[in-house]
Amino acid sequence: MPDSIPTSHLALAWVLARGSRGREQARLALAAQDEAPADVCAALRDRVPGVFETLHASGWRFVAAGDDEFPTALALASDPPVGLFIRGTLPPGPGVAVVGARRASAYGREVAEYLGRELAAAGAVVISGMARGVDACAHRGALAAGSTVAVWGAGCDRVYPAEHAQLAEEIAAHGALVTEYPPGTAPVAWHFPERNRIVATLAQVVVVVEADEKSGALITARQALDEGRDVMAVPGSIFSRLSTGPNGLLRSGAAPVVAAADVLQAVGLTAMVAEARADEGLIALIPPGEAVSIDHLAATAGRPIGHVLEELFNLELAGRVRREPDGRIRRAGHRT
Repeated sequence: MPDSIPTSHLALAWVLARGSRGREQARLALAAQDEAPADVCAALRDRVPGVFETLHASGWRFVAAGDDEFPTALALASDPPVGLFIRGTLPPGPGVAVVGARRASAYGREVAEYLGRELAAAGAVVISGMARGVDACAHRGALAAGSTVAVWGAGCDRVYPAEHAQLAEEIAAHGALVTEYPPGTAPVAWHFPERNRIVATLAQVVVVVEADEKSGALITARQALDEGRDVMAVPGSIFSRLSTGPNGLLRSGAAPVVAAADVLQAVGLTAMVAEARADEGLIALIPPGEAVSIDHLAATAGRPIGHVLEELFNLELAGRVRREPDGRIRRAGHRT
């Protein structure tokens, strides 16, 4: 980069490669010289030819703070990025971050996908970090019903983890990929807590599905609280280390998530809450102390079996019904 570039321009270049220290230097430089990030970005486009053209060719663009497309929530954050690399379109709607363990259990993966699907179907924007485990499942669930945003901790030309390349393509087509790191930036460890602050700030609510006591998901939860966001958690088994994080959050006052309706209510999507509560009408069709087949329930309710299966899944998560080994359904707490 030429030596003639003003200090504030160099500060922006630093922030794109150096994280929190660079952000602070960039803010100080911009304030001292009365330059907006958007103006600096425009100057960089002129002085570093080819960089932005290469980005555009691969579908990426750089959005500086102050640009119309820059998210308002990030602009108001305590530690905002000076700019974002974005591929795709940031969708409208209340944001819900669904985060958790990379080595999630089968239960955690199922819950994450369920939440992603139900929240997206109701009009929420599911936000996560595209990591293995809970993140990827939440994205996949959301893609089945609506939009999702993935925020990653590497350069915009570095899909991480590499096996999620196809997932990244799907997210870009039905939502957005977001990073504050420039091309060529490796996914080093300290980038992920920094990435998490963007996940937390873009969301109105952060939901922790599974996490051990050292999980990055708990960092996201703390950052969310620092930014005035709500934190919710999915209760887990007391015998699982992956429940240590969410159960600890619940003990500290986080709201429990036993159905997607809990999260929808928290972000103001009350119409979907009413619909989710209507699902509980199925319980009235199950005689106390008896177990009935799903086919019987569907026929009695006059509902398609696919809808009944989905409603029963919600009720199972809420602890209202339980499934017998033979597949029949009974009210929770009732045994023969």
